[in-house]
Amino acid sequence: MNQDNQGLDFSTVIASTVHDLKSSLSALIQSHSQWVERLPEELRGGAEQGIMEHEFRHLNGMLVQLLGLYKLGVNQLPVCPDYHELDDFIEAQLAAHEEVLKHNDILATWRIDTDNPLGFFDRELVASVIANVITNATRFAGHALLITIEEADNQLAICVNDDGPGYPKHMLERQEDYIQGIDSTSGSTGLGLYFAARIAALHESGGVRGRIEISNGGALGGGLFRLFLP
Repeated sequence: MNQDNQGLDFSTVIASTVHDLKSSLSALIQSHSQWVERLPEELRGGAEQGIMEHEFRHLNGMLVQLLGLYKLGVNQLPVCPDYHELDDFIEAQLAAHEEVLKHNDILATWRIDTDNPLGFFDRELVASVIANVITNATRFAGHALLITIEEADNQLAICVNDDGPGYPKHMLERQEDYIQGIDSTSGSTGLGLYFAARIAALHESGGVRGRIEISNGGALGGGLFRLFLP
């Protein structure tokens, strides 16, 4: 055997390990949920439970991103856009985060500001982006979260707004540089935004590619994430 072929490609090893970690985390989340259901009602709440729910979501989101970026790197991430009911899409995202939102005392609302009830996108990929944004928003939000879908620049815009302190100035100033290194204060790497930008760009129509944009303000005054889909 050629010596060059004796070792496994490191990226493949990492991807396989991440897949196994994701399977283990799913089993842990399921077991934890079953354990919580057996607890007396008075023991099911509390800050600790909220932290665990949030970190489960956070870890799962990071693993999904890593697997997605690996598949993007080897051109094995299929894009399967289709028409989806927008209200059903938003409700599904919030339902998946119901426990985290409840334990963090965050009221999540949504609205659709477009006459078209359908959107054309890859539901699984876009859902993975929005799920990560919601998870991060629950970390910084005060008590409110708002998801809106609107039309902007002839594109569908899915927006996530919170009432927290907003995105740091350095992130707003370097929006095109989503991999910004680890922030010693927040621990952020920018990986989530990089993943979101790559997923957005996979959606293309008439030569226009999807994109993301972050800002501060919006209806709730905090961080505002917008995903534009042509």
